[in-house]
Amino acid sequence: MNHPAILTRPTPHSPGQQNLALFRIYVAYRSLLSVVLLIMLVSPNTRQLVGSLNPALYLGVALAYLATSVPLVGSLSTRLNQNQKLLFLIFLVDIAAIILLAASSGGMSSGLPILLVITAAASAVLLTNRTVATLIAAIAVISLLVDTVRLILYGVLDSNALFPAGLLGALIFGVSIMVQAIAGRLGRAEELARNRASDLYNLQRLNEQIVQHMETGILLVNHDGLVRVMNKSATSLLAPERPVAVEQGRQLADYSSELAYQFEHWKDSGQHRAKPFSVMDGAPPVIAHFRELQPNARGEALVFVEDYTPVTQYAQSLKLTSLGRLTASIAHEIRNPLGAISHAAQLLQESPDLSATDQRMADIIQHHCVRVNQIVESVMQISRREPPKPEYIMLSSWLNDFVESYLKALNRPTDIAIECDYRELLVEFDPENLQRVLANLLDNALRHSNMATGRETARIVVSLDFTAHQCFIDVIDTGQGVPPADQSKLFEPFFTTVEAGSGMGLYLCRELCEINNADLLYRPTSRGESCFRISLNQRAL
Repeated sequence: MNHPAILTRPTPHSPGQQNLALFRIYVAYRSLLSVVLLIMLVSPNTRQLVGSLNPALYLGVALAYLATSVPLVGSLSTRLNQNQKLLFLIFLVDIAAIILLAASSGGMSSGLPILLVITAAASAVLLTNRTVATLIAAIAVISLLVDTVRLILYGVLDSNALFPAGLLGALIFGVSIMVQAIAGRLGRAEELARNRASDLYNLQRLNEQIVQHMETGILLVNHDGLVRVMNKSATSLLAPERPVAVEQGRQLADYSSELAYQFEHWKDSGQHRAKPFSVMDGAPPVIAHFRELQPNARGEALVFVEDYTPVTQYAQSLKLTSLGRLTASIAHEIRNPLGAISHAAQLLQESPDLSATDQRMADIIQHHCVRVNQIVESVMQISRREPPKPEYIMLSSWLNDFVESYLKALNRPTDIAIECDYRELLVEFDPENLQRVLANLLDNALRHSNMATGRETARIVVSLDFTAHQCFIDVIDTGQGVPPADQSKLFEPFFTTVEAGSGMGLYLCRELCEINNADLLYRPTSRGESCFRISLNQRAL
């Protein structure tokens, strides 16, 4: 599986941690130096180079120097480097040891004083106070000059030894000051780099959070159509039943053959005409757009996948707005002549000289006047639709009260069963809207059950989907069902399968569900029964 390069979280870093590695290196150098100095004393090849003036002093100082290195090596895991006083003492011990070893070996002629340069350089790095580091260099130079003068007075060295001692002293001072400046600049540069790394990491995390929580699905796809990275929205749109980590490293065709085809067409032609498609049956329509990650390069590309439902809802809203304006302008024009026709038909029916044939014609006129008036009323309801007033509803008790009042108003033998095992289920919905939706669905259910079996029966079944956090209200009837060819047109305005219907009921029900953040679908049961399902958000249990 391919993954893009990402930054790792920078670890917190303090000046003490910065110098810890250098302190360990110096302790290792110090320990190794003490061992080498002892070996030089016992080795026949190098014995004449060291301890020539006072072998006993050289041996004692070398052993003591090695002994001081043992506790330092044992405490490398601690933060001794943060104790500036202890570091100052260590450097003083090092200067004293090197001066004494050089004094017992002939001073400047032994070459051992050159080791003071390393001590001064190490103090310039490890001591944060530059004044103290300069003091270490000064102590080293003064000690070197005092020892050289002492050896000249004792006749071990001649006066010419003062010149190399002075040069070495100047070198020690120069190295100390130069290393202090370099260490300061390197420290500031490292701190700046660490801050930049932290900023880049935070910026990357911010970008990740933005990308992951965008409503637009984003996929990083290589030239062969292999998905390298996808965000949560892309997973919910293309593969809602699988986690994000499982989906990376798959081909686009594994999600949708139409998406893979559009990607290949865009890759070959460089042009793309956005066309909505569905990943699977019942899934919301989506639309894809493609962009090259690097312009003018045939490499990785970004695929943007968006839910097309808001676009269709917006178009529907525009259609409803236009419909509202249309109905507002023609309602008066329709109702006036319709009222005149209906009134004339009523007067005609009251005529004593009306024949049976004419009476039948008048009844037809009156019947269709009522039907046209119902259509106008339904359209007017949609056009002047008000925003919902959602409330928390205890669904089980609310359904019992609603069905009781519905049966009382119906006032005829009817069987409506309620199946709800969740007594404390709370949902958020406009009670008036929910009552109108369920009343319309029950009217349809009872009508079709009566047409198929001769009995008006219906069931209301409440179920929960804990994974999707949704509540389902199913209105089920024992009718013959909706033919597959008509199912896609069920919720279109003015579509009806019943001669006496206006074709606006289901359309109005879906609109009322949508403004309450719910959905209305038709889905036959496994036993072939017709079922209209209201899917709404589950607020509490």
